[in-house]
Amino acid sequence: MFTSVILAAGMGTRMKSKMPKVLHKVCGKPLSKWVIDASKAAGADKVCAVVGHKAETVKEVLGDVCEFALQAEQKGTGHAVMQAIDVIKNSKGEVVILNGDTPLITAETINKAIEYHKNNGNQATVITAILDDATGYGRIVRDNDGSVLKIVEQKDASEEEKKINEVNSGMYVFDAQSLVYALDKITPNNAQGEYYLTDTLEILLSAGKKIGGYAISDNDEIRGINDRVQLNEAEKIMQKRINEYHMRNGVTMRNPESVYIEDGVEIGNDTEICQNVTIKSGTKIGSDCVIGSGSMLDRAVI
Repeated sequence: MFTSVILAAGMGTRMKSKMPKVLHKVCGKPLSKWVIDASKAAGADKVCAVVGHKAETVKEVLGDVCEFALQAEQKGTGHAVMQAIDVIKNSKGEVVILNGDTPLITAETINKAIEYHKNNGNQATVITAILDDATGYGRIVRDNDGSVLKIVEQKDASEEEKKINEVNSGMYVFDAQSLVYALDKITPNNAQGEYYLTDTLEILLSAGKKIGGYAISDNDEIRGINDRVQLNEAEKIMQKRINEYHMRNGVTMRNPESVYIEDGVEIGNDTEICQNVTIKSGTKIGSDCVIGSGSMLDRAVI
């Protein structure tokens, strides 16, 4: 059992949209709902979404799928997590911090990160990725024993540190009480006057706590969505995952790259899906059906 805190308060100005970024959809489901569902599938007993920009709209769309905490003013990631302090204080075990704009994160990765965290006796574990081009990301600086010494942002990195290709995903696993301790001590000592969640790691290190780094195997899982181009890229990846799920469950697709299936579709085995087909959420298709080329099904029952 663990608690998941999902940061979903940002405005997302680069989306150029009246709608909050975390409500934009990938394969028929809001970005933040993918993260909530991954948390629940991984076994979270509590999920708390920290909302801010158009909070009431976000809460209305997501409904009762999780608890909510309000970040009325956006004062940094550390400040966002502080708004969920009551949930964190009452947590048993670990607290996993996730981002509401990373829909590709999976339950399997969340579980593996928690397992790594426990097995290594960490008080905090940074979920990391190894990138060919790490430009723009915070670099993970490790000690000789593999533990994390610090995270260095691109603008602050030395030439040697810029050569590091292991980066911070912005997702973490914390021991609940260690997180409470560190949040109580972070301060907005920076030009932006913000509370940074990464500062909690330095506080824990200064207190002699162990910080680890879990490198994920699929870098797509840390993809954050900031604009419509990245939204489209994430949807293509998710579309491939959904289609492969159905094919492995006995559905034939003649040209899967041309088939668009949203989340929440049921398809029986030995059904054939022809090319250029769109199947929207809520559709139920039985076994031994043929869905002809160019079909568009919306909450259909076949």
